[in-house]
Parts: sequence; C-alpha cells; structure tokens
Amino acid sequence: MFTGIVTDIGVVQKLERRGDLRARIATAYDTTGIDIGASIASDGVCLTVVALGEDWYEVEISAETVSRTNLSGWESGKRVNLERALRVGDELGGHIVSGHVDGVAEVVGVRNDGDSTRMTLKAPAGLARFIAPKGSVALNGTSLTVNEVDGQTFGINVIPHTKDVTTWGEVAVGDRINLEIDTLARYVARLAEAG
Repeated sequence: MFTGIVTDIGVVQKLERRGDLRARIATAYDTTGIDIGASIASDGVCLTVVALGEDWYEVEISAETVSRTNLSGWESGKRVNLERALRVGDELGGHIVSGHVDGVAEVVGVRNDGDSTRMTLKAPAGLARFIAPKGSVALNGTSLTVNEVDGQTFGINVIPHTKDVTTWGEVAVGDRINLEIDTLARYVARLAEAG
C-alpha cells in the first residue's frame, strides 16, 4: 500500500526486454534499507525490487503490466515518481493507493492558473464513472484531488510544491498518465450495482 505522496524522482537508466521488461531505476533512496522483494511504486505502478546497487534498484515488469500502463513508453533517461511502501505508523498524507493501475488517462489540457497549473485529463470510458469532483485519484503515483468532471474528462490543479517534487512540472498535452481510481469509489460503485 502507498499514499500517493511521492518521495523521490528516479531516472530510468536501463531497459532490457526479455519475456518481460526489466528496468534499472536510479534513486536517491538509501538502497541499503531496501530489501529484495520490496515494493516501490514507480510512476504509480507497484513494482517488486529484484536487484540492488549503490544508488539504483531493478524491477521486472510483466507484459500484462506493460500493456495496462504507460510503462511501454519508458526509455532510458525518463524521470519517474517514486514512493516506498507504506509502513505501520507512517503518516497518511494522501489517500490509500494500491499501486494497481486501472488504466491510462491522456492529458488534453494544460494552463497556468496563478502559480498553479490546471490540467484536464481524459479517462478511459470504463473508468470515468469512478471519478467524482473533490474525490481522489492517483496519477503517475501522485495523490491528487479532482476539481471537476465532465463525462470522460476531469480536471486537477497542481501546486508549485507538487511540480517541484514530482514529474508534474514536465507534463504536456498528449502525455499518457497512469490512473488509479480511489479504492473507496470502486467499492461504492460495486455495491450500487449489486442493488
């Protein structure tokens, strides 16, 4: 489990395509405190550490995960939002995030609004009904509040601090963004369907 509060920006150093995709990610985390088998959310995708170095870790990414996320677009040098798994007693500053990406949203609008940046995204049709104004979503692993919803599109506001400590300052129209809907919204919708 994660909170959607990004704690490092990693850099994809190397990609190796075998049956699955293996990625090496440079990090500022103290890797002596990371165990093989640990979970690290990388652009919102919960990935398992399979190898460690002094300032990097490696993960193996299944073809299923690649097909359902924006990781198929990763290349060497790409910067990614990172978050270590939540531990008992950690502050829950965002919202409960599983790292199980539901789909990929597309950035369809970006505009400055004071010091902040307002962004409009288009969600996949099957996920749009789970997104509600003032609800939470995880986008590329970042817990964000939804401002408004209009059909499949929804808006978020990114404050300067978030742009500084995540990759949100680099986002542009056309970017594909990993979307995880709020777990509570998923269960409320399921209960409503059950009648």
